[in-house]
Amino acid sequence: MLRIALPNKGRLADDARELFRDAGVDVRARDDRALTSMLGDLFEAIFVRAQDIPEFVADGAADAGITGADLVAESDRALCTLADLEFGTCRLVVAATDSSEIDSIDAIPDGARVATSFPRLSARYFAAAARTVEIVPVSGAAEIAPHIGIADVIVDLVSTGSTLRVNGLHEIATVLASSARMIVASGGSTPNGDDRRALEDLVGALQSVLRARGQRYLMANVPRTRLSDVKRVLPGLNGPTVVGIMNSGEHVAVHAVVPASQVYRTVAELKALDAQGILVTRIERLMP
Repeated sequence: MLRIALPNKGRLADDARELFRDAGVDVRARDDRALTSMLGDLFEAIFVRAQDIPEFVADGAADAGITGADLVAESDRALCTLADLEFGTCRLVVAATDSSEIDSIDAIPDGARVATSFPRLSARYFAAAARTVEIVPVSGAAEIAPHIGIADVIVDLVSTGSTLRVNGLHEIATVLASSARMIVASGGSTPNGDDRRALEDLVGALQSVLRARGQRYLMANVPRTRLSDVKRVLPGLNGPTVVGIMNSGEHVAVHAVVPASQVYRTVAELKALDAQGILVTRIERLMP
């Protein structure tokens, strides 16, 4: 049975559980505080800190894991990404106080102190930028560091940037963009044979849910004479599906997958083409 390491708390944990549930692979834990759980019928979940998951996977304690790309990069372990799971999006940025004159990487003086919980990524970034800095590792709340004289700038995760603004800081550079990833170890520790196929099937199921989230399934009865115009309005993934309607020679039924963000406009355009019986539904999964 393959063992999958999942975050034990926080937004990453919540989003990972939701994704697995939508893919039909429920986390069946006896208790919210359980350290392990069945994950569907073929997998076992182990719940650990998100920052420890790269180590668990690289060392073979878990066959695969889900954690942030930022934590994977910071771990500096030999890992491969099987899929970008598209949640937990954030950026690792360099930030300085609003009262300072630092508005770019080049404005950071040599010898400046950088507070961060990502010392490896920060050191590599500043070395690549040819800036000589001193890394000051902190375990959290890096925003306070410049205000109390611990550091001149920080490297920290942001989502909207509101936390920086509230604390009198502004971004000056982006180190990397991050989101949740499904990871496995590189080389000989990667699952093979039936285990590899089971893992690939799991990734495929998760991706089918992600692919469906931004799409809607649309059906409508349209005049046969307007079909060429309807095809322009409903390109779909491979063009709309056109089906004859029993006892109706004047209308046909068209089915198509459309982006959720375009549904309002698409429905309006179909109505202008005299479409009837328009139905829009959510899609649980979508395979390419």
